[in-house]
Amino acid sequence: MINKEQQHWNNIYDTKAEEEVSWFQPYPKTSMEFLELFNLPLNSNIIDIGGGDSHFVDALIDKGYQNIWVLDISANAIERAKKRLGEKASKVHWIVSDVTEFKPPVKFDLWNDRAAFHFLTTEEKIGKYVSLAEQAIKRNGYLIMGTFSETVPDKCSGLDVKKYSKTSMSARFEIAFDRIKCIHENHSTPFNTVQNFLFCSFKRK
Repeated sequence: MINKEQQHWNNIYDTKAEEEVSWFQPYPKTSMEFLELFNLPLNSNIIDIGGGDSHFVDALIDKGYQNIWVLDISANAIERAKKRLGEKASKVHWIVSDVTEFKPPVKFDLWNDRAAFHFLTTEEKIGKYVSLAEQAIKRNGYLIMGTFSETVPDKCSGLDVKKYSKTSMSARFEIAFDRIKCIHENHSTPFNTVQNFLFCSFKRK
């Protein structure tokens, strides 16, 4: 049974081309820069949450990572990514799921989330996500979280979003994670607008 959130995102990926969505990014520069800081071995389990048809998976494959996971609520997004990757798609574990219902089959060395977490707007769903990350990330593993900063509009893609500051982001994850660093980044959309993102990296205690 497809819920309304899945229908919403399936419709977006069914009707808009890759370069017609605001979050399109030809190369995931910030996530890759954080990844390089962590110096993870190539057999690390790395998951991209809300990965959709993001190019983070392409960059990981090009770097030689062998245990890559991509989770997205939209089956259409996953199919689009598989089509783009062609034969390389077989190197990836693909998961269609609402992240708050996800049952991780392994412990992850790196959990990357660029622009999924901020669509969780209720305390119940936010709490589920944080608890899941605490359980799913290995001790001394890493979390990269990219969300809208407090300066952006209250909606994206027709949905309400939760905006974060360095302080409020850190407070969400402080029980089980030590913050490494946070940066702000201006993302230029394909529509010549600018969205300010907050990226924070954490290490599992």
